[in-house]
Amino acid sequence: MYIKKILWAVAIIGLLIFGAIAYYIYNAMFQPNTKFETQTKYICVSTGANYIQVRQQLEPLLKDMGSFDALAKQKKYTSNIKAGRFLISKGMNNNEIINSIRSKNIPLKIAFNNQHTLEDLAGRISTQIEADSISLLKAMTDNTFLEKNGFNKATALGMYLPNSYEFFWNTSAEGFRDKMLTEYNRFWNDSRLAKAKQLNLAPDKVMTLASIVHEESKQADEQPRVAGVYLNRLRIGMPLQADPTLKFAAYHLPEYKDTVIRRVLNVHKEIDSPYNTYKNLGLPPGLIAMPDLSAINAVLNPEKHNYLYFAADAKRLGYHKFAKTLAQHNNNAREYQRYLSSQGINR
Repeated sequence: MYIKKILWAVAIIGLLIFGAIAYYIYNAMFQPNTKFETQTKYICVSTGANYIQVRQQLEPLLKDMGSFDALAKQKKYTSNIKAGRFLISKGMNNNEIINSIRSKNIPLKIAFNNQHTLEDLAGRISTQIEADSISLLKAMTDNTFLEKNGFNKATALGMYLPNSYEFFWNTSAEGFRDKMLTEYNRFWNDSRLAKAKQLNLAPDKVMTLASIVHEESKQADEQPRVAGVYLNRLRIGMPLQADPTLKFAAYHLPEYKDTVIRRVLNVHKEIDSPYNTYKNLGLPPGLIAMPDLSAINAVLNPEKHNYLYFAADAKRLGYHKFAKTLAQHNNNAREYQRYLSSQGINR
């Protein structure tokens, strides 16, 4: 009788212990363990990160780190960290959190436009994905890559078409660059290549001209007319005489560092640079900025007209007055110069 009582006691104690263990496991796996109030949070796990680094990101988000640690160790997550951007939803339990950060790398949308240089672009992208600006710039300017794909450092910016794209957060610098090349090649489909051929321009030349058009006018409805002027000049062998190219050339000189040229003067027209389109015929060696898609399409679909000149419109700022003759253009230009002087803009 006494032995039976002992056996019953041992059995009950065993059941209690088993129940406690089961309860602990249940809590560790299936009880909600988030403490933030918003519906979602994201963590970004860097390439090569260890569990301690992941834990530091999770600690402000979870109620009970001890139960999470135990389950993470049991599921071998602590020794199998994956890089990426991961979602944690309000009310998730430890099991769901571990499953999410172990295998559900979520892509994000990145966007860029109006970047004047590769350095600017690298800086912009580095705020959106894991790769830093130094590694991005190195990948973008890699001579082997550029030569293999028909670019050089003057034309390389044209490979990056301003838009929004889907990337994984942990995309490498080379991965970003290579995907942008794929997007560039996709953009230059048979239809666009045929249009460029009709203009007697290679794709990189289209991009260069589009960069000038974009810097001349940000108005999408006017850009085809501006493009038409430049194409008319190229057709007859007339210098482009594009003021934005003078500014681009000037900004590469020490005396114009940290300045903003608001008024192009005769002194700027004397700058010795291949980008001085007053002195040099044809297109400059490369892009002067990143053109919007509207400017690229404007070059490929220019307005057909006989205009050879245009000057900023003082009465409709942001737009231009177009002229077929130099005399008419000079009148338009003088009107705008008077406006600049009235505003105290002398340089």
